[in-house]
Formats: sequence, structure tokens, C-alpha cells
Amino acid sequence: MLSSGVNELVDHLFRQEAGRMVSILTRLFGVHNLELAEDIMQDTLQEALLQWGPGRLPDNPPAWLMTVARRKAISAVKREKFIRRFARDKDVLLRSDWTAPYVMENVFMENEIKDAQLRMIFTACHPALPLEAQLAFSLRTLCGLSIPEIASALLTSESNINKRLYRAKEKIRSLDFAVPLGGELLRRLDAVLFVLYLMFNEGYHSTGATTAIRKDLCLEAIRLGMLLVDRPDMQAYPQVYALLALMCFHAARFEARIDSKGCLIILEEQDRSLWDGRLIDSGLSFLARSSGGDALSEYHLEAAIAAEHAMAADFLSTDWGRIHYYYTALEALKPSAVVRLNLAIALGKKEGPAAAIPLLHALESSLPGYPLLQASLGEFYFLSGDRSRARGYFSEARKLTRSPAAAEVLDRKIAAC
Repeated sequence: MLSSGVNELVDHLFRQEAGRMVSILTRLFGVHNLELAEDIMQDTLQEALLQWGPGRLPDNPPAWLMTVARRKAISAVKREKFIRRFARDKDVLLRSDWTAPYVMENVFMENEIKDAQLRMIFTACHPALPLEAQLAFSLRTLCGLSIPEIASALLTSESNINKRLYRAKEKIRSLDFAVPLGGELLRRLDAVLFVLYLMFNEGYHSTGATTAIRKDLCLEAIRLGMLLVDRPDMQAYPQVYALLALMCFHAARFEARIDSKGCLIILEEQDRSLWDGRLIDSGLSFLARSSGGDALSEYHLEAAIAAEHAMAADFLSTDWGRIHYYYTALEALKPSAVVRLNLAIALGKKEGPAAAIPLLHALESSLPGYPLLQASLGEFYFLSGDRSRARGYFSEARKLTRSPAAAEVLDRKIAAC
């Protein structure tokens, strides 16, 4: 029986390596054989669970997993070659005993694995799939999340997730497993970046009951983003660098966002000496690289806002004037009630509670049942000295939130009133 430590390692590796294995196996077998790729990936994990244990871990667990997956793929090709079609450009080669070993040897090389992952990202975000299916499929196939985890992340039922995945897989069977070119690349890239943004956001503001931050999900979003910028043709799309900058700035605060009991620490109270300087430097580097060209995306503006927080020596040193300026630009670029909420918060931090409170009340009809609005009203009434009204709004936010971590922060706010 595996120790809890080994089980944690296997679980971590599964999340980290599942997307790599499924992607390269799909490149080999063809997207119409996605279930076969998933079966081999699951069999590989089961073999790891059986063979690994205290003192029996391989020196390089990811390489071990990929080697076992390759061996199982060779067996599957031999077993299935007379009853299945494989990937269009590999089908004939895999049916020959002379060429099949060469194909297998080359397809599992690292550059081919990266290419396969890019193909999987763009296939998952094909415009033929609705956004909710794109996101569910990406979380399942690229990140290895379970059905209950995806349902929790997307605030829906497990049966809905199963339906979305079934429909996505049925549709994907008929799609090209490829990275698009030219104008189609740009159109598809917007969907890819949005899915990575949502993936990171779910990890950073986890709605699950077990942890306040899903670091593995955030880091997977960053890793997939890094696959994009490794392509030379991505230099023409500065929004990719802007999104990576945004994710790096937020990831830099991981260690300061959680206390020893696993509870969230709000930005104002974080120990900034725990912020990761290397990730901040990476964020600044990506933000600088995103300045090329004339395109301005919402990721540029959100990254600029995150950079202001990252570069402030302490909370009191935050340049709320610049942050308000960036939110004003963001509202002009992509108007929404949530952006106006953040704009009101920035104005309140810049000019005081009296400037923010009327703007927040004006959003109540646009954001009914939105806990951050109620919490913001509570915060600014608290700062204005009206503890009674602050407590009422904090309590309302506490009823509305689905995040256990946010609920715990609101409990502290209510107690402070």
C-alpha cells in the first residue's frame, strides 16, 4: 500500500503529466481515438500506483510515466492496427512493422510532445465548441481534473459536466488536431487565452472546499502559456505575453496569501517579503515584451494593474491614481459591471469612501447576488465609520459567497464590526 506522501506525489504527477500523455497519444492515434489515448493514460497511472512505493520511486517519475505510456501505445498499435484508423499522417506508417518503431521513437521526443500539447490546446478551444464545453474539456484533458473538481470550479453539477464533455468529445472527433495558421490562429488564440485566464482565475480564487488556492491549476495555466510563447510566430501576438505577465504577478503572491491554518490573507495584510521576486521580475519582463505592436488587450491593462501592486513597497504606497486610470481604460475597452465595480473600488481607495459608496450602490441592480459588491460596500462603510451598515453588507456577502476561504475572511470582517 502506498504511503500518503507517495499518493500525493502520484496525484501531483497525474495532474502535471496527464495532459502531456493524452496530447502525444492523441497525436499518434488521431483525435477520433481520444478515448484510447485516455485509457492508456489511466492504465499508466494505475501501473504507477501498483509499482511505486516507499523506496521504490523511479529517479525520474515523469520520464517513467512517459516510457510506460509509450510501451502501452506500442501494444495498442499492434493490437488495434487491423481494426482502427490512426492519425491521418501516421496511419500507414504505424501499420508497417518496418516503420512503426521509427514513428514511436520520434513521436515521444520532447519537441513532439510540446507540439502535441499545442495542438490539444487549440483543438480544445475550437470555435465549434461552446465556451463552457471548451473550459470543461480543457480542465479535464489538459489539467487532469476530476469531474467533481470541474463541477465545483464551474459552479454546476457533475451531470452537466459529463454532458458537456460528452458533447465536446463527439464534436472534436471531426476536427483537425492542429495549430491553425494565419487569421484562423488569431481568432482561435483569443479563445485559448480566455480559457487559460479562466483556468488560472479558478485556481487563484478556488471555489472548492479543500483549499483556498489551487496552485497546481495556476501553474498549469502558466505552463500552457509558456508553450505558446515558445513558438516564434507568437511574437506577433503581444496579448500572449500580457496574459503571462498577469499570471506571474498574481502567482508571485502565493505564499503570502495563505496563513499557517490555510486561511486567506487579504492584500492589505500580506507580508510582502514573502512575495516571489523572481516571478515579479518575469512578469515585468513579459509585460515589457507585450508592448510591441499597436494592440491593447484587457490582459495588458489587468497586467499593468497587477504590476502596480507588485511594485508597491507596501499597501499604503500603492498608486491608486494609476490603478484608477487603468481601470478607466479597461472599462472603455471592455465595459462590464464587474469592471465598473473595480473602478469604484479604485476611486474609493484614491479619494475615500464617500467617492465609492454611491457608485457601488448604483451597481446593485446590475450585480444582484454578487458577493464582492456587498463585501465592497461593507468595507467602505466600515472605513467611513458606519459599523452597523458595514456589518449588514458583510453578512449579506457571507450568505452569497460559495467560497469557503472568502466566507472565512468575511467572518473576520463581521467580527471586526
